[in-house]
Amino acid sequence: SLNTAASDFIPDPEKLEALMSKKTKAILLCSPSNPTGMVIPKSILKKIAHIAKKYDCWVISDEIYAEIIYDEEFVSIASLPGMKKRTILLSGFSKSFAMTGWRLGYLCAPRACTERALKIHQYSSLCAPIFSQYAAIEALDRCLDDVEMMRKSYLFRRNMFVNGLNKIGIQTIMPQGAFYTFSSIAFSGLNSEEFAMKLLKEEKVAVVPGIVFGEAGRGYIRCCYATSIDELREALKRIERFVKQFK
Repeated sequence: SLNTAASDFIPDPEKLEALMSKKTKAILLCSPSNPTGMVIPKSILKKIAHIAKKYDCWVISDEIYAEIIYDEEFVSIASLPGMKKRTILLSGFSKSFAMTGWRLGYLCAPRACTERALKIHQYSSLCAPIFSQYAAIEALDRCLDDVEMMRKSYLFRRNMFVNGLNKIGIQTIMPQGAFYTFSSIAFSGLNSEEFAMKLLKEEKVAVVPGIVFGEAGRGYIRCCYATSIDELREALKRIERFVKQFK
């Protein structure tokens, strides 16, 4: 796998290039990442961009969490030299503007690509909901200060929740964006699905088994801290009570 705990869940360009061939059509990125919350640094993006140019392929960049970033400025691979013409950028309003479920997203790409995408899109759906489109205009025109306020709130929750997990013995890497934690549960002796189901049944705390995201997620669970501080504190109490049986 390209993204493993050994590399802090950041893609390894050498492993990526080893998988490339003339048949490769695109490289798919998600940064900030779901499920790990990690952000691909500019130095790694430059190497990925070099690979994309070398093999003359597209980069499909999912940047839905770009506004929710904590420790450094976000860099889109499309902003690197020569990459705008070969990047398909995917984003939307559900995360940065808290419009979850309003089904409004967008694609940015060279005209030749968007024209072909439109041919498929216009026959697979009618249009984005009108009320969502008005809400998106309002969000872009008037709500950027609210986005920053939300980012700071997530930053506080991130620090509180990650520190709380580590304190009770659940090894958790500090996420750099989005609103997820990716924690090792190797200490339990259970696989991620067993751990998640047992935690749900015994303490009524819902987490996602890491294995659903691929082999690199084996032995991990994903938590989401996009909820109230009180609920996060209660979750930490219940998780601490739960993990005592494995100590």
